[in-house]
Amino acid sequence: MDSLTNHKINTISQNKTWLFVPATRIDRIDKAFASGADAVIVDLEDAVAKQDKAAARDALKNYYDEQNAKQTYRPIWLRINQAGSEEFFKDIVLCQKMSNLAGVLLAKAERAEDIDSIHQLTGLPVIALIESAIGLYQIDSMAKAVGLAAFSYGFLDLCNDLQVQVGTPSAEIVANQIRYQLILTSKVHQLSPPIDTIYPDFKDESGLSNRVNLWSKMGMAGMLCIHPKQVATVQQALQPIDKALAFATRVIEEYEKSGQAVFKIDGEMVDAPVIARSRQLLEKQRLLAK
Repeated sequence: MDSLTNHKINTISQNKTWLFVPATRIDRIDKAFASGADAVIVDLEDAVAKQDKAAARDALKNYYDEQNAKQTYRPIWLRINQAGSEEFFKDIVLCQKMSNLAGVLLAKAERAEDIDSIHQLTGLPVIALIESAIGLYQIDSMAKAVGLAAFSYGFLDLCNDLQVQVGTPSAEIVANQIRYQLILTSKVHQLSPPIDTIYPDFKDESGLSNRVNLWSKMGMAGMLCIHPKQVATVQQALQPIDKALAFATRVIEEYEKSGQAVFKIDGEMVDAPVIARSRQLLEKQRLLAK
């Protein structure tokens, strides 16, 4: 894998908020960046009716050319259509014409070969969206694909395929099992941590904050957003609790000063796992502050 793609993969975990923009509303791209989103995804798949896809591609290419001419282009991600479909091949051609894209999100990912092919044809990193039972079953195989940077998932599509009733305690059990599988597979194959699925109710700030607290403490890297209002809520929820951050700072300061492997802070025993956790928390805060 080339050094440019390696760089893009290594920086994905720093993106905490991934905001979707329909490809039929190119005018919203600048507004999406203005919201403070870490990454903007132009959606060429579900957000665009079949009869509108060609016009959406043309509009995106025009936007790309105009921004490049002004030297104001900011790299975006593209959610492309399912591999093997007629629209997929048209999306690949578009990607080849837009040389400095950040990368692609492959809808309904199910095969490692498709990810390999996308990377070979475009040179871009790929985020695989798991949206079917087959895709979930094949994540270990896909994790070995050249060009794969990270996983995310479409929970509503997965629930439909698995016949899980959304909005029930049973659905939450399934969601956490999906998160666990993606986290474990990503860690084993040295991918960026997975990105959590959308939170459909963009008016429910409390529910969104609770969701962010859940996936971030499980070890996921970021979240797909469907509305600019969600960006600030996600970013705020990701801020470490002041008390925990202060404790982590004291742990690292004491460790670096004394060099001891085991010591106490405020009566709490500190050993290697606590020191490692403190380093992770401080590093996360450093990245959020960028």
